[in-house]
Amino acid sequence: MTPEVIDIYLLPGECFVGDARHRIRTVLGSCVSITLWHPQRRIGAMSHFLLSHRGKQGLAQLSGRYGEEAMALMAGRLQSYGVQARDCQAKIFGGGMMFPRIERRGLQGVGRRNGEEAEKLLRKYGVPVVSRSLFGVGHRQIIFEVATGDVWVKQGDA
Repeated sequence: MTPEVIDIYLLPGECFVGDARHRIRTVLGSCVSITLWHPQRRIGAMSHFLLSHRGKQGLAQLSGRYGEEAMALMAGRLQSYGVQARDCQAKIFGGGMMFPRIERRGLQGVGRRNGEEAEKLLRKYGVPVVSRSLFGVGHRQIIFEVATGDVWVKQGDA
C-alpha cells in the first residue's frame, strides 16, 4: 500500500523539513527557494525567503524571511532528522524580475541579490548545487517531491 502524500504549501518567510511522505509547494517572484535533499534518507528541506539579509535590526530569533537565517533554520531542522546539510543535494529557484519595465538596467534587483545569496550560502555550507532555475522575468511555481528529490518548475510572465 502506497502511503498518502502530505502536501505542504510554503508562504513567504517559511521553511519546512520532512520525509518521503511530503510534497512541498510554493510560488516565487523575486523570492528564492533552496531545496536540500538527502538521497539515501529521502529527507528534504525547502525555504522561501524574501530578502538576502536582515537589516541592521537586532537579531531576536531566526526568521525564514532572510536567506542566511532560512539556511540556518533548515540546517538545524535537518540535524533533528540526523542529516547534515553538507550531505544533501541542493537546487535553487526564483530570483525573478517582477517589474522589468520599472527596474532600472544595470542595477542589481532584489531577485538577483537573493539568488546570489543562495549560491553563496550553499558554498559556505559545502552543499553541492545540482540544479538551478534563477533570474529572468516572471514568477515560478515550484513543487518538490521529497520521496524522489524531483522538483518541478513552471515559469510564468511578470
